[in-house]
Amino acid sequence: MNGLFSPYALKDMVMKNRIVMAPMCMYMAEAGMADDWHLAHYASRAAGGAGLIVFEATAVSPEGRISDYDLGLWRDEQVPGLRRIVDAIHREGAMAGIQLGHAGRKSEVSDSEPVSCSALRFNEEGALPMELDYPGIHRIIGDFGHAAARAHAAGFDYVELHGAHGYLINQFLSPLVNQRTDGYGGQFENRARFLLETIREVRLHWPKEKPLAVRISAEEYDGAGNHTVDMAAILNLVKSEGLDIVHVSSGGVVPGVVETWPGYQIRFAENIRLETELPVIGGGLITSPQQAEDIVRSGRADLVFLGRELLRNPFWPLLSARSIKADVAWPEPYERAKPF
Repeated sequence: MNGLFSPYALKDMVMKNRIVMAPMCMYMAEAGMADDWHLAHYASRAAGGAGLIVFEATAVSPEGRISDYDLGLWRDEQVPGLRRIVDAIHREGAMAGIQLGHAGRKSEVSDSEPVSCSALRFNEEGALPMELDYPGIHRIIGDFGHAAARAHAAGFDYVELHGAHGYLINQFLSPLVNQRTDGYGGQFENRARFLLETIREVRLHWPKEKPLAVRISAEEYDGAGNHTVDMAAILNLVKSEGLDIVHVSSGGVVPGVVETWPGYQIRFAENIRLETELPVIGGGLITSPQQAEDIVRSGRADLVFLGRELLRNPFWPLLSARSIKADVAWPEPYERAKPF
């Protein structure tokens, strides 16, 4: 049985281990441009031993940003800065991924009006979004495709569509938000249409040899919302369009308090894996190397994502290997510090 530090291949992407740095918004970009701060942030986690580094939610259009300080891939000038970071990640032996997203009604960009599938606020303080018409829907789908082409130009190994945490794709998927009565609303086949057409468009621009993922909220923590069985049905409807792996998360669609514990989302990942027969990335507040090892060895998830733990400690993968008796190579300049 494969363990946490065993290699993992998905199409042309070959990871040296099963550890994924999850996308985490940094809000450090000016005009959507990556700079030296992002280079240090991502390259240090690659040097620290993670197998796949997934960049934070990167907007496919200016109005699709969560804030004024999100990374973007809506214009060609944003490619070189990202390419420089991707090259640095590759030099450290890691794979580079990017999460493409559109905030929809959760956008707080200062100079644009938020949009969504339906004109419903996220909360009392949130702006009222404009309901997208068909031309607006198709324009955003096209934006995802163009951003995927730029991601390929920047050298990324993996693209992930952000369909979780209450952002635009998730808004279309969720009955808690999607109140449409046309071909993009109602029954789950219609609510899945925006995601299906986005995958189809991205696949026109993203090479078939490279993996395409979607991040989902497998549980919306509301009785009237989507649950794991619903999301599995949606994924089974769209996976034939070129989906290779599912990054399983939860929540964020509507306001609410979620009870959490180390690995609290692994049960969702395991069920999605069983119901869709797609590989999955699972996690959620994991800090223990043994827990991550057990998740992979038991087959509950193919890959394990870490978020806050890698913010606290970029070298968690290297330092964790010893505790589960895995012998991994350290960057040559750091070899003298390797514990034996």
